[in-house]
Amino acid sequence: MLLSASPVSAQTGTPPPAPPLAQPAAPTPAPSLPRVALTTSLGTIIIELETQRAPLTTANFLRYVDQRRLDGTTFYRAMNLGQGYGLVQMGTRGMPQRTLRPVAHEPTSQTGLSHTDGAISLARLAPGTGTGDFFITVGDLVSLDAQPAGSGGDPDGFAAFGRVVEGMDLIRAIMALPTDPNAGEGVMRGQMLAEPVRITSARRVAPQPAPPAP
Repeated sequence: MLLSASPVSAQTGTPPPAPPLAQPAAPTPAPSLPRVALTTSLGTIIIELETQRAPLTTANFLRYVDQRRLDGTTFYRAMNLGQGYGLVQMGTRGMPQRTLRPVAHEPTSQTGLSHTDGAISLARLAPGTGTGDFFITVGDLVSLDAQPAGSGGDPDGFAAFGRVVEGMDLIRAIMALPTDPNAGEGVMRGQMLAEPVRITSARRVAPQPAPPAP
């Protein structure tokens, strides 16, 4: 007997579950930047240092901190340009017992940093002569950055390597202190503080947690 063929119906089962969506990778946190507390006779100033962007200049500053060569030094210079602009300078003033070897120059054209309000930078004569003296800017003084060729400005500029994160009110107060009109040489004549501000200690402090990198 011939059996008629009947169409075979397709079996409709439950489809397998879709693979889970890949979770985005957690952002890598940016490295925490070290901080140094300068304790002065007027109060405490906290400076954050750009170890990644200006490694040589930052390492130089930290050598002075870790070897306690800044303890007992002073803020001794205030250049007040008026209208909230200027700088204050501190450090070893070339004292042989405190001053280390010069550090190679790291221009802002290389580091990407700038002399904006609160920047700390290495004082120098010629590039590569900076040692244990440092200045902090008040207001944006980008003329201290390395200037483009042909601009007429200083193509080397100064080596910024961090910024004040607490205590800019003290920096502004130091800049406003009286200066001795007869003290100082060359461009610094008249910019020496009549009563320098003593730095009792310079110590590393715990860095703040860094935000995630974008």
